[in-house]
Amino acid sequence: MSVVMPFYITSALQINASKDRNRKNHQRLLFMLLTLLSFYSTTVLSAETKASNLTPEELAAEAPQAQAEQPFEEIEWEVLIPEDDLKALLAPPEYLGGIEDGSSEDSLESNLQISPNLNDSLMDDQLTDYEKALVSTNVRPEFHNRRVKIPGFIVPLEFDKNKLVTQFFLVPYFGACLHQPPPPPNQIIYVKYEKGITLKSLYEPFWLLGTLKTQVVENDTATSAYAMNIHDVLPYEDY
Repeated sequence: MSVVMPFYITSALQINASKDRNRKNHQRLLFMLLTLLSFYSTTVLSAETKASNLTPEELAAEAPQAQAEQPFEEIEWEVLIPEDDLKALLAPPEYLGGIEDGSSEDSLESNLQISPNLNDSLMDDQLTDYEKALVSTNVRPEFHNRRVKIPGFIVPLEFDKNKLVTQFFLVPYFGACLHQPPPPPNQIIYVKYEKGITLKSLYEPFWLLGTLKTQVVENDTATSAYAMNIHDVLPYEDY
């Protein structure tokens, strides 16, 4: 004869079994959490111990390593000009249309009364936006410390004893008249390169790869609003 257990006994047994399963699950979960915490603590302590054992020189060397691995971004010269200056340069005054290219009137000196240092000019208020943009040292600050590659022409400033160019301005073009004025300062990059470059012609283009700086450099030749720490210099056709 089969025995039928009262429902409250069956329910109690089921509840006890469920509690037992939950207890075992909790134990497994607790074990996993303790294992993970132990692994994490060991890893963090190991990393901290490694870092604490590094000398200041080694820590300083590790910091720029990630940056040095960043690729060089190829850029166009126009991106170095702030938006307002670029708009002004793209909208030259109407009187330029009446001046013949290459004529005696097509000279900067006879038409643009601009001081080499715009801040010292007594005619600042009388200059057009176009004229101000021609001597602007305004920069795009987001390009400071940016690793870039950019093409251009070299304007020598200094040579070493082997006649290698060790200091120069990099420019996008040569210009000396109203229809093609010299590059504004924010289109000129100053470079000091102790290794030196062999320059056969002013019209020989190069690729420059390096870290760009927003830094004004002035000398008797020109004023630049950017400078560059050089990584490499390559002939234009080889890149």
